[in-house]
Amino acid sequence: MSATNTGTTDRTEGAGRTGRKIVLWRHGQTSWNLERRFQGSTDIELTETGVAQARRAARLLASLKPDAIVASDLQRAAATAAELAAVTGLAVEHDEALRETYAGEWQGLTHDEILGKYGEQYAAWKRGEPVRRGGGELETEVADRAAPVVLAHADRLPAGGTLVVVSHGGTIRTTIGRLLGLESSYWEGLGGLSNCCWSVLGEGARGWRLMEHNAGTLPEPVLGDDD
Repeated sequence: MSATNTGTTDRTEGAGRTGRKIVLWRHGQTSWNLERRFQGSTDIELTETGVAQARRAARLLASLKPDAIVASDLQRAAATAAELAAVTGLAVEHDEALRETYAGEWQGLTHDEILGKYGEQYAAWKRGEPVRRGGGELETEVADRAAPVVLAHADRLPAGGTLVVVSHGGTIRTTIGRLLGLESSYWEGLGGLSNCCWSVLGEGARGWRLMEHNAGTLPEPVLGDDD
């Protein structure tokens, strides 16, 4: 899905709204993405296509005039963030708390290999049960380390400011779920992000809300009753 909003009304309406935005941007393509190989916290670099994806997306995101960029220190995220830094002039702050989920024995395996060796564990995870995939982290533990970092950086923004967080698909999903106040069993309901696509959280009167998800283009105005 891709719900969109220009954010103009969020900056001006309602007492207590500051109109801050958090753009959660997934890194570009890697060779392991192409092989459907679970990366987790393994440090894999971008492909040439991944670099090109990051450059294209950076030009779009730069038009949002971000105030700050924070990124995972894994090279696929750091290299993606560097493309936005190059066109905005902003420095990138790197934080290991934004790394992808550590998934133990799953890391380096293809999707089919995971299903063959850990089918029951995979099915339980997809049902929303708390699972240490491959003996690694729980999704709630990922949210415990990543969400506070995102909020701390968002708290430094000026009114109406925008933070870009460059991270990984699983970490972004758990962070969105935590910031929206969703029970962890529902986090899987947030579809995965494509390489170099992003989601946008906007600050409203009742906290953070999802404005866009898995977007790859700039938002269009929402013309409806929930404006």
